[in-house]
Amino acid sequence: MTESLYRLVYFSRNTVPGDPEAVRAEIETILERSRRNNAAARVTGALMFNDGCFAQVLEGPHDAIQATFERIQCDERHADVKVLAFDRRSTRGFAHWSMAYVGTATNADRFADIATASAFDPSVLDGDAIYDTLKANMADSALALSHPPGAVRARGG
Repeated sequence: MTESLYRLVYFSRNTVPGDPEAVRAEIETILERSRRNNAAARVTGALMFNDGCFAQVLEGPHDAIQATFERIQCDERHADVKVLAFDRRSTRGFAHWSMAYVGTATNADRFADIATASAFDPSVLDGDAIYDTLKANMADSALALSHPPGAVRARGG
């Protein structure tokens, strides 16, 4: 029997304290831990971050997605967590990444259209728009960080 595949897209407000360097270091810690945990749980996905917000796509078995999202909801670095989409899927959009990453101030323009359209108001964000933006950015190998850490950067998604 094949296990069903699900995709969850969420938004949250960033509550990571500190100066930009401390925040960057904390995001690196989040990515390292997420990549390790997600690989073990057969979860793939992508994280989009700017100073004020997280948006993330998680893909995998239902129970693994639920457990991962429960940890996120309990994580003090996230506030105002809102599910934008949760549904069954036939394929993974981020099959090659345990946790791809799009973020930092230098890349903020990559998802400025979402910020402009929604002012990052979770009540008007769209899960498909977040997914599409993350997926489009995975084509840029300078932003696509693959698992395992230290591996050659992936080109595509």
